[in-house]
Amino acid sequence: MLSMSDINHIRDLYQSGYKISEIHKKTGADPKTIKKYLEKEDFSDSPVTVSPKSSILDPFKPAIRQWLEEDRKHWCKQHHTAQRVYDRLVEEQGYTGSYETVQRYLKKIRKDVQNKASQELVWDPGYAQVDFGEADFYEDNRCVRRKYLVVSFPFSNDSYTQLFCGENAECVCQGLEDIFTHIGGVPPVLIFDNATGVGHRVHDKVIETEMFKKFRAQYRFQVRYCNPESGWEKGNVENKVGTIRRNLFVPAPHYHDMVEYNKTLLPMNKRKAAKPHYKKLQLIKDLFKEDQKQFLSLPSRPFDVCRYDWFKADGYGKVCIDGKHYYSTKPELHNQKVLIGIRAHYIDVLEENGQLIVRHRRQYGDVRTDVSDYSTTLSVLSRNAGAWNNSGIRKELPDPLRDYLDGLEKPELKEKLRLMSGLNDEYGYRAAVDAMTMSLKNGDVNSSDATIIAQRITGYGIDTPPESGPSLEVYDRAFLGPGREDEAS
Repeated sequence: MLSMSDINHIRDLYQSGYKISEIHKKTGADPKTIKKYLEKEDFSDSPVTVSPKSSILDPFKPAIRQWLEEDRKHWCKQHHTAQRVYDRLVEEQGYTGSYETVQRYLKKIRKDVQNKASQELVWDPGYAQVDFGEADFYEDNRCVRRKYLVVSFPFSNDSYTQLFCGENAECVCQGLEDIFTHIGGVPPVLIFDNATGVGHRVHDKVIETEMFKKFRAQYRFQVRYCNPESGWEKGNVENKVGTIRRNLFVPAPHYHDMVEYNKTLLPMNKRKAAKPHYKKLQLIKDLFKEDQKQFLSLPSRPFDVCRYDWFKADGYGKVCIDGKHYYSTKPELHNQKVLIGIRAHYIDVLEENGQLIVRHRRQYGDVRTDVSDYSTTLSVLSRNAGAWNNSGIRKELPDPLRDYLDGLEKPELKEKLRLMSGLNDEYGYRAAVDAMTMSLKNGDVNSSDATIIAQRITGYGIDTPPESGPSLEVYDRAFLGPGREDEAS
């Protein structure tokens, strides 16, 4: 089985014009395997993942890179060949692997070096640069500092941005996917600043995250990384980061929901795009059409920007993610392993079969947080009504419903909690609470009334008037006879 690095290498070669037979010769991969990965459309993660196998060459890679670095000081005709590297590894390092493994590795790292060396300050249409900036925002009237992802196109000087709480791989992939969808295509080459959010650099090599490897395999773009402390290699996007902050985020914007706010950010470039390019004197939106001509088509299905993992819940049924953020699952899952889906904006708690139990807003920062969704505790609470007075769900209920439940004897309270739990399972937590609160207008919570109200809330809406039914006049005339219709009414 090929690693994601090998798969991306094959797809990069294909995008560069190589045929399958030529890729086979360059990589040594089986043609059927090459064809399979070229035709594969969905590289989204799944709950069960298999870690890539390590290579027998891994312990020897630092020595190889040191030899190649020393080659740069000497005449090109005295550089190491793959055969010479293999011979030295066997004679000096005790390497027992194959020559083909060494050869493939050298081809890969030499291609990386060639890509880095070919970066130019004169940009062709279609190329994009990616970076993060920071700005202050009012989130529900609370001033917070947030990150914003910027994708700029140096040929046209157009750009797009999306807001996030962090700079991790989930945020980068989600932002890129939303922008690609909005602009209707995929830039063939993306330039990143030293692997921001998508991996980490070890000496002169970038180790990409598994999620980003799969994401770019599905969208088929190639990646280049700037050298450390070489900001001029992507000066366009660095200028855009400041321009966007000064033009879009002054004064500090207010928002309630970041996901919804991001939808409004995507079309905000139109005003800037209607202006002339500072040097080319053509409209930016017209130049961007040249960028779009070079775009790759969107894949047939979007990438599911989510990584899955199993976490051990504590005694309260909470899981700890990122070392300091705690999220509720279900009390029944205490001290058990729970399947978690980690997204840019959300944390999904899942059943073993992948069915969603509850979705939390993902937390960021260095301070411990505890996030609870008390709807998941209803089932346990309905069996242990004695815990009602100290339950978290009691504090969240509207005053009329809480006061009503407080006044019930334990057996009746248990019955009403079972009703709320059943409505929650069938119609959702908010509909269950609203339905029981509305049914209180008659002085009591009746099971039938609450169920009908919940059905209306989740169906055609509680305030929607009922549709008028069909006229029954024809049946009156047929069965009652002439002149007797009025008697029936």
